Amino acid sequence: MQHKDMNKKTPQCVGIIMDGNRRWAKEKNLPSLEGHKKGLGNFDTVAHAARELGVKHFVVYMLSTENWNRAETEVSYLMELFQTAINDAFNRLKQEGTRLHFIGDLSRFPVDIQKNLKKLEDETKEYDDFHVWICASYGGRLEIIEAVKKLTDKGQAVTEESLKENMWSAGMPDPDIIIRTGGEKRLSNFLLWQSAYAELFFTDTYWPAFTKEELQDILEQYAQRDRRYGK
Repeated sequence: MQHKDMNKKTPQCVGIIMDGNRRWAKEKNLPSLEGHKKGLGNFDTVAHAARELGVKHFVVYMLSTENWNRAETEVSYLMELFQTAINDAFNRLKQEGTRLHFIGDLSRFPVDIQKNLKKLEDETKEYDDFHVWICASYGGRLEIIEAVKKLTDKGQAVTEESLKENMWSAGMPDPDIIIRTGGEKRLSNFLLWQSAYAELFFTDTYWPAFTKEELQDILEQYAQRDRRYGK
């Protein structure tokens, strides 16, 4: 049952650090790559749950800049999964009227994937009911550095407003909530600038096992918090 104040305090923007794929697989005596596959399937499920629960912007940490340093076989498999996501989950979201945003150092992806991501963004740019922001090849520190470089190249002063407008995430509201699955309690370079006043929630549940019910429970907890923004 939803908390009676939940509808009034449903967060506009929810960010999720999808952690625990490999540990989920290990506990089930499966190859770690199977954990990534299961995790991708759960992204689709939880994105739909977020929409049903009234969230407007859903931000997921799908691939970090540090992930490129993993074993070559794992990185290769992650690229295969990303292409699968383009063909299946992302395309399904597009067909349902979801606006898709891809933010990060996308130049590191193979050219065909870059083209497909741009195509999905262009094809969904008129949608506004529900936004999904995919952080891929993303790092919060690098995002800030790249924004400062842009401003310097343009000879513009660095202010809070100009920085936000030149970030990869320009147009995305600051997250009201950041959820991290998998038991770790850190941000791991996710939305460092944007998370200044986010409410943080940590769960021991591994990402492949995270459910709509657990998301709803977190939203209900959020509805009972008093956000003072440092005042």
